Amino acid sequence: MRSTALPGDPPGGRRAVAVWGIGVSVYFVAVIFRTSLGVAGLDAADRFDVNASALSTFSILQLLVYAGMQIPVGLLVDRLGTKKVLGLGVVLFTAGQLGFAFSPSYGMALASRALLGCGDAMTFISVLRLGSRWFPARRGPLIAQLAGLAGMAGNLVSTLVLARLLHGVGWTAAFAGSAAAGAVVFVLLLLFLKDHPEGHEPAPLPHQGAAYVRRQIAASWREPGTRLGLWVHFTTQFPAMVFLLLWGMPFLVEAQGLSRATAGELLTLVVLSNMVVGLVYGQVVARHHGARLPLALGTVGATALLWATTLAWPGETAPMWLLVVLCTVLGACGPASMLGFDFARPANPPERQGTASGITNMGGFVASMTTLFAIGVLLDATGDDYAVAFSVVFVLQALGVSQILRLRKRAARRERERLVASRVETVHVPA
Repeated sequence: MRSTALPGDPPGGRRAVAVWGIGVSVYFVAVIFRTSLGVAGLDAADRFDVNASALSTFSILQLLVYAGMQIPVGLLVDRLGTKKVLGLGVVLFTAGQLGFAFSPSYGMALASRALLGCGDAMTFISVLRLGSRWFPARRGPLIAQLAGLAGMAGNLVSTLVLARLLHGVGWTAAFAGSAAAGAVVFVLLLLFLKDHPEGHEPAPLPHQGAAYVRRQIAASWREPGTRLGLWVHFTTQFPAMVFLLLWGMPFLVEAQGLSRATAGELLTLVVLSNMVVGLVYGQVVARHHGARLPLALGTVGATALLWATTLAWPGETAPMWLLVVLCTVLGACGPASMLGFDFARPANPPERQGTASGITNMGGFVASMTTLFAIGVLLDATGDDYAVAFSVVFVLQALGVSQILRLRKRAARRERERLVASRVETVHVPA
């Protein structure tokens, strides 16, 4: 079914692309900073003289802060608007990157990553809100996927550029120098970003303190589309994030016997696959709204099948062709997680978009944090048996799929009701 334009849609156009592009550039820089530790893990272990468990705390803390900030950030975006929240986010994640560059101790470095995670948490929801304010609703799926694509481009920059910079000029110069990108996007944001086009100002919200917060969260959560979006995000995002953020390199090197260079190429393949699949999913859903759930469940099924085949492969290691297919399929997890926002968006009015997106965005990061921790515990308990440790992936996927199947009919019925109501309003609006 083709997506239908809603009444009062913003016009889009070149101005929308330019303004939205500034917001996306902020998210792009945030992802570079977020993933910079992934290429500096060994250097960080040497610099702060910490073991693997302490090193993994950087990633877990960053995800904990990010996930915990999602609903507060969504409320802030609904209350203050995109520009103010994005501006605060830039200040925080740039300060975190600078602090990481000059941290003399593990404790200060940990605090810097927490500060970075706090600022990073303010970017993606703001960019989604900006897109919904500047583009017609029918463009929503493609806009969300393009935003995710910008994030993957940031991941690629940290992998290919920051890694070389780190080993060329050293720790402090590389991290402090990269922080300059935060200053650049902050200036662009202050000068050119606007929350919405002229004539599409949102209705002012009354200041009601805690009552407003409770009402926003409760109203968003009551919508089955919001809860369905959370579980889609929960179920699809975490396999690739866990692989890229921490456990992919150890699995490929220690369990599969690959060199670090070859393992790095496979991690890069995940990112490149993500970028390609994101464009495809965005175009498909923009044209056929009913494809959202089949794409999400298909991605989960393909991911589970490839992981099961890889972990159960007879012999000590899986063949290279299978690892290539696994990493290619993992690249679809990020774009599939963006589909969660395509369930939450039509389920909520404009004044709740930030809150609903925040609830949705919590899903994948809670799943990733849980899986990161569980894999580490199982590796310690089993003497580095990766087949057992990675089996936790199937447990979380089964939980997520059960919730998706439970909510899908209610969400679809409610979405149809809202669409019919909006058409009735359009018919009765006087010319």
